Amino acid sequence: MRLALPGVLLTLLLLAGCGLKTSAGIPPEVESVINSVTDDIAQERYDIVYGEASELWKKDTSLEQSTQVLKTLHAKLGKVESRALNSATEQQNSGGALQGHAFIITYQTKYERGEAMETFTVIEENGQWKLARYLVNSTALK
Repeated sequence: MRLALPGVLLTLLLLAGCGLKTSAGIPPEVESVINSVTDDIAQERYDIVYGEASELWKKDTSLEQSTQVLKTLHAKLGKVESRALNSATEQQNSGGALQGHAFIITYQTKYERGEAMETFTVIEENGQWKLARYLVNSTALK
């Protein structure tokens, strides 16, 4: 019986760890924003990414700056080929830059020309989910 308990605990820990890798906790509306942003970047519709982004995004960057960064990203990495969820964090903030309801979602992403960690920060603004921040960390961008 002593040997069975560690095995059961190990199995439960493995199952709990696997549960963190699913997107079950991410609302479909948030996933839809991420998919739309990815499609718009792939189709080089940078003005749409900017136009549909949150006020926080627009406060931090101009249309021209946003377009230039997204063009560079697309030119160096290419289109997304696959994406695996790394983490998803839901926040409810009463103050700060990310005030209100937010999700911070990180993926291990494979692009046509490299791999990266990709982080989307999506906030609820006037009842709609919008992109607030987008970060891509990859050695292929150097």
